[in-house]
Amino acid sequence: MANVRDIRNKIASVKNTQKITKAMQMVSASKMRKAQERMHHCRPYASKILQVIEHITHAHPEYNHPYLIEREVKRVGFIVITTDRGLCGALNNNILRETLKAVDTFVQKGIQIDLCLVGNKADKFFRGYKNCTIVAKDQHVDENTAVADILGIITTMLVGYQEQKIDALYLCYNKFVNTMNQKNIVQKLLPITSGTKEKHYWDYIYEPDAKDLLNRLLKRFVEVQVYQGVVENFASEQSARMMAMMNATDNAQNLIKDLQLSYNKIRQAGITREISEIVNGAEAING
Repeated sequence: MANVRDIRNKIASVKNTQKITKAMQMVSASKMRKAQERMHHCRPYASKILQVIEHITHAHPEYNHPYLIEREVKRVGFIVITTDRGLCGALNNNILRETLKAVDTFVQKGIQIDLCLVGNKADKFFRGYKNCTIVAKDQHVDENTAVADILGIITTMLVGYQEQKIDALYLCYNKFVNTMNQKNIVQKLLPITSGTKEKHYWDYIYEPDAKDLLNRLLKRFVEVQVYQGVVENFASEQSARMMAMMNATDNAQNLIKDLQLSYNKIRQAGITREISEIVNGAEAING
């Protein structure tokens, strides 16, 4: 059985850990609020670009951009977004599991896989995976990451698609639903297919022309979708870490209570034993 000093040291150690987890919880909560604001600002922009693309392609069906053409799939690219650090529950494990499931579906058909990895956790996970080729990676994503910071990895995959080195491109990330929930997303980026069934389409007045505008919009659409994934994943990371640290703080408090109870029991037992020894000694003297 542990002595009083050991338990007192354990209580002090757990209290120090509790202070750390509480501080990390507060930091994550602050970062999550900022990430949510950035995320909500990006969502309408990303969806509006797709709507404009649909209107232009419907008004000018004679122009077939490579990003819009389905072709035989011989090689597939995946952009996988994870976190750089841990302590965020099962967030990374969940999205990596879904990604691996999608990858294995293609591998079983004899289709080769190219990976673009964002985040240190994805790099560590796929580093030893033999059925995939890592063509690009970025391990430094934080709350200050802008579109320009990830253009390099996006361009690598887009060039691969244009040169027909890959025939389809997928994006994998954690979508922020609310503080308690994050959804694993494996989204097809290329070729672009319409996800809506609008009854009415309209044309625009173009400057310079429809072809040039569509070229720029399609590239911008992919960039925005990937950036949206980065922002959503960062918000999910901070939310998951906040909840994990809150649970750790609560567990530390429960552990402190249990240790304090054990401490009081041992201390009381020691006092009782000392009183018994004094009484027995007095009886022996008087007897």
